[in-house]
Amino acid sequence: MPKPSPSLPQPRVLLLDVNETLLDMSPLKLAVGKAFGEKRAFNQWFGLLLQYSLVDTVTTTFHPFSLIADAALDMAADMLKKKRLRPAQKKKLLALMTRLPAHSDVPKGLQMLLDAGFSLVAFSNSTQLMLDEQLRQADIIHYFDRGLSVDAVQLYKPHPHTYQAAVQALGVAPADAALLAAHGWDVAGALRAGLQAGFVARPGQTLYPLAPRPTYMGETLVEVARQLIG
Repeated sequence: MPKPSPSLPQPRVLLLDVNETLLDMSPLKLAVGKAFGEKRAFNQWFGLLLQYSLVDTVTTTFHPFSLIADAALDMAADMLKKKRLRPAQKKKLLALMTRLPAHSDVPKGLQMLLDAGFSLVAFSNSTQLMLDEQLRQADIIHYFDRGLSVDAVQLYKPHPHTYQAAVQALGVAPADAALLAAHGWDVAGALRAGLQAGFVARPGQTLYPLAPRPTYMGETLVEVARQLIG
């Protein structure tokens, strides 16, 4: 695993992505697959959710993440040539996003970082209400100084301004903050915005080869925490 560059200061604030990075989305994956009778339905749906959040961003439009998620379920049904889900079915599925468990390594990793003196901030494309509920339901909200949603700037990650606005709200310079995420696109966005970054290599996730490499990498949050602590 890479070691921190001596030219980089140790970050003071850590921004942690939530979905997939901290929270285990397996229950939602199973439920979406069951609803459509198609194992690949989750990947189809979640890919569309991320894609069309970026479409909103580049076309200077903004819809709440939950609304895009609802629309993406209809799009996934059409692309999979399945019957569209009823509104009540979609509502039930999307409610699962607020009841996801934390990955087993997350409590230990967060506690290690807290004990080492880092300020922890949850940072998500989800709405502020959803973000707060996710952290409460996963019983990890007490590790964080605060949660930040892109709602405030009405642009979705990985637009550079989302990260810049986050560190500005926290009163730190970009180089004094690091994003920890399980998504190559999120890591790339943070690095391009001047932040440091760490990649939590959850199963099925990979870095973007054409982006700069993150300073910290590990298969779990605990591994990344050890590198940050040094």
